[in-house]
Amino acid sequence: MRAVESPAREVRTSALAIVALGISTGGPKALQEILPTLPADFSVPILVVQHMPPGFTAPFANRLNNLCAASVCEAAHGDVLRTGVIYIAPGGCQLRVDRSGNSRTTVCLSDKPANQLHVPSVDIMMQSVAAAFGSQAMGVIMTGMGSDGAQGMDAIHRAGGFTLGQDESSCAVYGMPRVCAEMNILDRVVPLSRITQEILQAAQYRKATAG
Repeated sequence: MRAVESPAREVRTSALAIVALGISTGGPKALQEILPTLPADFSVPILVVQHMPPGFTAPFANRLNNLCAASVCEAAHGDVLRTGVIYIAPGGCQLRVDRSGNSRTTVCLSDKPANQLHVPSVDIMMQSVAAAFGSQAMGVIMTGMGSDGAQGMDAIHRAGGFTLGQDESSCAVYGMPRVCAEMNILDRVVPLSRITQEILQAAQYRKATAG
């Protein structure tokens, strides 16, 4: 599928507050290509579910942190989400966010539900983000096999958030984005090289200038 160049639907009326990104097969290479291009002063937190088993996500987060201007860490239970920080969901845990009752948003990790094919699951993370942030959320679905993320991207789409998919030509495996495209829930479809640009545009990022 070619990149969709038509304008995104104008549904989000409030400022972007969070980016939820789901990725699987081919993900480590793709993330190492795009995340280092994000600026250190990026204005919102980014949650990443990369399908990996326990023990692999912490070294991966450390490697990304050494490559990126922005801070990258493996998410921990109770973490307060900070702007400009990239959180990698730990292998073996389901990641949700809690925004109840105050302005802070915290990470909640658990082993439930236990019947999921993927732990962590893109769907569970994104559904949580959609419930907590609604139209302030952006969902990004990238290279990967299967359909994890389709329900989560649909939840963000239905909540009025902005949804972005990686195109077929730049995916190692065009599975997860294909399902979302066939569901007609993607506002934009772009190549890997354009994903950072789309995120920055959605966040209305402006480079800081010396004053």
